[in-house]
Amino acid sequence: MIEKGKISAVQMAIIMNPTILATALLLVPAVTARHAKQDLWISPIWASIIGLIVVYVAFHLNRLYPKETIIEYSSHILGKIPGKVLGFFYLFFYLHINGIIIREYGEFVIGTFLMQTPMIIVISAMIFVSAFAVYGGIEVIARAAQIIVPVVILLFLLISFMLMKDLDVKNILPIMEHGMRPSFIGSVVPQGWLSEFFLISFMLPYLKDRQKGFKWGFISICSILFLLVLANLFTYMLFGGLTGTFTYPVMVAVRYISIADFLEHLEAIVMAIWVTGVFVKITVFFYALALGTAQWLNLSDYRPIILPIGFLLVIFGLWTAPNLLELEHFLSTSAPFYLLTLQLGIPCALFLIAMLRKKVQQNKGEIK
Repeated sequence: MIEKGKISAVQMAIIMNPTILATALLLVPAVTARHAKQDLWISPIWASIIGLIVVYVAFHLNRLYPKETIIEYSSHILGKIPGKVLGFFYLFFYLHINGIIIREYGEFVIGTFLMQTPMIIVISAMIFVSAFAVYGGIEVIARAAQIIVPVVILLFLLISFMLMKDLDVKNILPIMEHGMRPSFIGSVVPQGWLSEFFLISFMLPYLKDRQKGFKWGFISICSILFLLVLANLFTYMLFGGLTGTFTYPVMVAVRYISIADFLEHLEAIVMAIWVTGVFVKITVFFYALALGTAQWLNLSDYRPIILPIGFLLVIFGLWTAPNLLELEHFLSTSAPFYLLTLQLGIPCALFLIAMLRKKVQQNKGEIK
């Protein structure tokens, strides 16, 4: 095994929390509100079902191939050449998706705080820091997430508490006025984000307590579901029908906080949540890409290719989209189907093929 480090199932769950939430908290409320209206808080509940399916499939594929990631076991399931081709598609997919995440980060930082800073500087700085964490391995990433995640969740809950006096419950009524359809359509984008739980397939081989992987994956989904529902609720209670017109509703909501004309202008808190959370997310995708590339090329170590991959990520971050409008359009239209195909559809197909192969082998053994 290329990776020598080990993490616990709890650490895996902690890593996955910001990996999903970092971008979802700021973007999902607006995208969901355009379709679900006042039922936008129900949409993450539908989306969580996809997360559970993805975790179930990833966990059971790992049970069949306990020491391998999808880059390796796809060759066992499909054959050497088709497996290598599929592995290449996954590597390109993670390179592309991480480029999109990096561009989201750059657009947010420049659009709200560092207006005069060149995009390449903002992106390169984040990639440079992430490269250090990836170089340290899965244990370093896990420990960084253990420090960051509790602080981020605490800050987010603090923001929610300070907004309570400005919320109007009437904005989310009547519930399901037009049935379940709007909330389900609104869940399509969050489904794409929650399908990213398939990244645990790159962590499961390195768990010390692999049998607890599914349980803690489920707990991680529940924590993400709670925070997404909370974010959707307080933004819609605050803005009502205007929620869908904002790019970053949570950021706008924080600007409403004013307690005794003293505690206000708390955008820095959202900035802290975003930067630290997206650091973990970019690092996890970066790690999966570096590890997967080394496995695909049959290298003995993934560390020598970290810097070349980091350079590619900077390029993809700049080339992914010409501007924020194009990026947002992609994320709210094509991206969910792109994400679900690669992180739900293909893994489910691999799982079914693997089970059929296993059954055929068992039947041959019984005949003998």
